[in-house]
Amino acid sequence: MSGEIRFFELNTGAKFPSVGLGTWQSHPGLVGEAVAIAIKVGYRHIDCAQVYGNEKEIGIVLKKMFEDGVVKREDLWITSKLWCTDHAPEDVPGALNRTLQDLQLDYLDLYLIHWPVRMKKGSVGFRPENLTQPDIPGTWRAMEAIYDSGKARAIGVSNFSTKKLGDLLEIARVPPAVNQVECHPSWDQRKLRAFCKSREVHLSGYSPLGSPGTTWLESDVLKHPILNMVAEKLGKTPAQVALRWGLQMGHSVLPKSTHESRIKENFDVFGWSIPEDLFAKFSEIEQARLLRGSSFVHETFGPYRTVEEMWDGEI
Repeated sequence: MSGEIRFFELNTGAKFPSVGLGTWQSHPGLVGEAVAIAIKVGYRHIDCAQVYGNEKEIGIVLKKMFEDGVVKREDLWITSKLWCTDHAPEDVPGALNRTLQDLQLDYLDLYLIHWPVRMKKGSVGFRPENLTQPDIPGTWRAMEAIYDSGKARAIGVSNFSTKKLGDLLEIARVPPAVNQVECHPSWDQRKLRAFCKSREVHLSGYSPLGSPGTTWLESDVLKHPILNMVAEKLGKTPAQVALRWGLQMGHSVLPKSTHESRIKENFDVFGWSIPEDLFAKFSEIEQARLLRGSSFVHETFGPYRTVEEMWDGEI
């Protein structure tokens, strides 16, 4: 697959930018500048979440970008996510309103259930005793009401396994437009990808470079010999090849950086492609999930006793 691949069409008919700026672990003080640089470089999708703790700073920058005429609101795609403590149907509208207030926006382009996990209202951090039983159908009905209101122009999920997504599709009046999950050459989500495609749910990939900035993860995704061989042959960086691979696989990518040079590098994935013979080599890469969600697994508290249960065997 060659060509630009600037957008993917969602089941709502909306055009979803293929490359977005991730803001997880982008610290306050750095994230605003990163968003400003990204928008000036040409990024049109900013991926946010309430739990990242930086939406206020992003909101200040977005407001300035709109006021200065750098970009119009309708030309930007802003995603945010409902945190685990706000799953009760009556808490969902308030959570969205807090995010809209922080981002200084009237609507989101996409609002996601961040995890298929529920935690006690008002709890902070990841203490196991705060884990409770999720009620995804109830939470989803509240998400559908937000979609109906126009405050979120699309709704979806994140970190849902094939089974959990299938269960949701069985009961959803408004089907999820997106499932945002970990996806990179070393965890290519083969099973989930095929299911999403068959049900017209767009797969969006976070940690598309294997999250190299995450200190508590042993990540060697960008060091893989196949990735480096392809990068050398094409005169690109391993990061650019990993991102282009994602686009050619048919999913959007959300690289995170707060460094100007890398923000620019990560956007230079258009106007070239990975030839078929080299693209085929990626299927030889050994697969391993990096972000296992272990914080949400406990022998007593919450619904998941093992990591395998959390992901329904997709591990």
